[in-house]
Amino acid sequence: MIYEMRVYRCVPGQLPALLKRFETVTLKLWEKHGIRQAGFFTTLVGASNQELTYFLAWDSMAERETKWTAFATDPAWLAARAESEKGGQIVDNIVNQFLQPTAFSSVK
Repeated sequence: MIYEMRVYRCVPGQLPALLKRFETVTLKLWEKHGIRQAGFFTTLVGASNQELTYFLAWDSMAERETKWTAFATDPAWLAARAESEKGGQIVDNIVNQFLQPTAFSSVK
């Protein structure tokens, strides 16, 4: 199993809009494309309280490439993203990493 950690730093004040987009649109489209989330987190204490961090679970990098590309090019996603950003950009930047559990990790 491979885990992808994605951190979205929002434009100041836009975290609620990002959370709403995930709750109402993104998760449904991920389900359609077979994308499995492994947890979502907002920052309680840290450098910024304008961040959303989440993890995705993949069987392989090939699975990730196939499913993420299908999601990213889905006309429903493109339309929903454009609609949610009519009032301006929501996310300032995105950082992602691919993580592999160690032999002694409680998460496999």
